[in-house]
Amino acid sequence: MSGRKQQLLKRHRRHKRIALLAALVLLALLDVLLAWWLVPLLLLLGWIAHEAWFADHLFYSPRDDYRYDFPAGTPQFAVRVEAGRLFVEGDFAAADTLVLECTVRATWLGRLFDPQVWLGDDRQDFERGVDGRRYLNLSGQAAALAAGELMLRGRYCRLVRVARLFALSNADYSERRVMVIAPHADDAELAAFGLYSGAAETSIVTLTQGEIEADGYRGLGLNSQQAAQLKGRLRAWDSLAIPLWGGVPQQRCVQLGYYCLQLPAMAEQPEQGFASRESGASDIRSVRRHNPLTLPGDADGQPSWRNLIADLAALLEHFRPEVVVTPHPELDPHSDHVAATRALLEAIQLSAWQPKTQLLYANHLHDNDRWPMGPAGNGIALPPAIEALPADGLWSPSLSAEVQLDKAMALAMQHDLQGPLPLKRKLRRLIQRLLAGRRWPATGEDEFFRKAVRRHELFWVRPLGE
Repeated sequence: MSGRKQQLLKRHRRHKRIALLAALVLLALLDVLLAWWLVPLLLLLGWIAHEAWFADHLFYSPRDDYRYDFPAGTPQFAVRVEAGRLFVEGDFAAADTLVLECTVRATWLGRLFDPQVWLGDDRQDFERGVDGRRYLNLSGQAAALAAGELMLRGRYCRLVRVARLFALSNADYSERRVMVIAPHADDAELAAFGLYSGAAETSIVTLTQGEIEADGYRGLGLNSQQAAQLKGRLRAWDSLAIPLWGGVPQQRCVQLGYYCLQLPAMAEQPEQGFASRESGASDIRSVRRHNPLTLPGDADGQPSWRNLIADLAALLEHFRPEVVVTPHPELDPHSDHVAATRALLEAIQLSAWQPKTQLLYANHLHDNDRWPMGPAGNGIALPPAIEALPADGLWSPSLSAEVQLDKAMALAMQHDLQGPLPLKRKLRRLIQRLLAGRRWPATGEDEFFRKAVRRHELFWVRPLGE
């Protein structure tokens, strides 16, 4: 997947360079043949058009089909659309997670505005210019669907009238003991605030301090190392304190204190310690004093893979989770996220306690940085999968309006999501609001307030120990 992303990124940049060169040649000709003032005017208009319609990081074609395989035996039903309503042929009453496979085709306006599919009062957006197979999330709307009352319509797009419904049945994982693995402070809230705030018993384990990219703190009169140290302390505090807003006491939250972007290197050399790239710190015990228990890594404070695995194994045995929630290693490309799940699986092999189920989340994507697309508060359609993923089950619990607001407030407490937007991004948002009709929530400026606060959360389900 990462190799494909690199190829798509190179192609995307090559096409931009070619387009820029062609535009410069055209402008040079206009300067010679027509009035000189056309050149700066066209440059301004070209920049505005780029910000409105071409600034998205979309490293695949909107005409590509998404490719999803579901576990063998997943019930599927033929669906037809009549008079704007969905009708399903078969009984899907036992399912809790409903996914509609259909073909979405943008109209000409769907190249200027985000194509929208409306399912009753829910809206799910797709790529401008979309023309391919997509997967809509109907979870939480089973009653209206079964009664033939669920309305379906497209705005700036058309939908093929024949579709398939995949009906997935899961245990209610919120009734189990849940452990959330967060590579950084805020990952648990972004992916699973709704789940962990409603779970019978939750523990949250944050692997890193989150100390890098701390230039914003240099305005306090700090040098680079001091700024990184302060940011690490603040985000470590966030990881322990903010879950209380979701009902998780500090005694069930653990900060392991390893360093950002060092987990992959640690995995390759398990016995070696890897200090922070920016803060100069090399002792993970500096942020562990509020942890509710002593861990193996406390003995020497070395930021090594060996200590990380031992810490996680001890935490599994202490909290005894039945369900572990962790990043999707094939879908979420962040190197720390991939390493976090690798570390958890290695720890499970060493631990005397064996969880039964793995729930996987994706806070980042390889090839589309707007997913989930569309405004906050709407449903989460399945993300792009241009290359087939493992055939995992899906679980998509619904979040009430009250829980969504609490989730937004939990994000607002995160120091890393509080900074003001750069001027360029503010101008881009203004242009997109005026010309492309995009909207952002009032709860916060960071993009995650739009992407993460939704009527669904989405997890891929993998059994463990089979």
